Amino acid sequence: MKKIILTGGGTAGHVTPNLALVPALRELGYEIRYIGSYNGIEKELIEKAGIPYDGISSGKLRRYFSLKNFSDPFRILKGLAQAKKILKREKPDVIFSKGGFVAVPVVLAAKQRHIPVIIHESDMTPGLANRLCISSARNVCCNFPETLNYLPADKAVLTGSPIRRELLNGSVLSGLKFTGLSSEKPVILVIGGSLGSVKVNTAVRNILPALLEKYQVIHLCGRGNLDKSLKSLKGYVQYEYISAQLKDLFAMSDMIISRAGANSICEILALRKPNLLIPLSAAASRGDQILNARSFQKQGFSEVLEEENLTDESLKEMIEKVFTHKYDYINAMNRSKTSDAITIITRLIEDAANS
Repeated sequence: MKKIILTGGGTAGHVTPNLALVPALRELGYEIRYIGSYNGIEKELIEKAGIPYDGISSGKLRRYFSLKNFSDPFRILKGLAQAKKILKREKPDVIFSKGGFVAVPVVLAAKQRHIPVIIHESDMTPGLANRLCISSARNVCCNFPETLNYLPADKAVLTGSPIRRELLNGSVLSGLKFTGLSSEKPVILVIGGSLGSVKVNTAVRNILPALLEKYQVIHLCGRGNLDKSLKSLKGYVQYEYISAQLKDLFAMSDMIISRAGANSICEILALRKPNLLIPLSAAASRGDQILNARSFQKQGFSEVLEEENLTDESLKEMIEKVFTHKYDYINAMNRSKTSDAITIITRLIEDAANS
């Protein structure tokens, strides 16, 4: 049996694409293991999926002063030694890395043991962890055509992001039953997220009286962000977080308002949902969401409202624009060549494992 080790961690975005690949890898007959940090979010998610997990020491390379800058190099070296030991024991045929600093020692150890590595970069420009890994990789997968300009031509492959199959199989009827909404008005799904969700949540709630005249609203507002005063408002339902029913909420939605994290917008693309992206400002991030959103806008998949321009009036105007031209966005998404990332990536994995 062929064996693959998946790695990546630090945020859910470094884990969920790996989990999306698991069913296809199992169908291809792979034994799957995972290497992550001792107590990162990846440990909980991977163990819940029943995948054997090895934790290693990990550090972070910062561009700013921190006392941890003096200790983290030793954590990285320790992680490298641990990764070498695990790879020697497990003898995988191939490594797939989704990024994050815990993946760096795994990729470097794989290079030393001559194990082929495929890495995936979600954002427009490669983050520092992936930049450290590119020279050790056989292929570098990416989500955006513009990212190809930042990668070695002989390694870069435009794949899109692996999407969990279950998200594509939602039920409108189940969604209506779960939310208590009706089929008489279009539904807007607002994904406020967690970090940086306050501005989006506030803007949406400010215009609810106008929105609810024409639409219904499902609001995923993030933990601790429920507004109890809106609990009985007809046509509006709010949740901190949704897991099992998310596929049904996607299925019943006519439009999505979302931040512009790479994995989130790739899910929207796969679902062919007209959407309005409100990227995190450059002041609150390294600017990757702005670049992601602009790429989707350029390709005709999305409209973009940057946070600096977010007002009650601009939000209402952009929502109307998306609904007015919704079939233009759907047609553009239908022409996308990155909608079957799992097939493309598993083919690269197969080629690497059999090389």
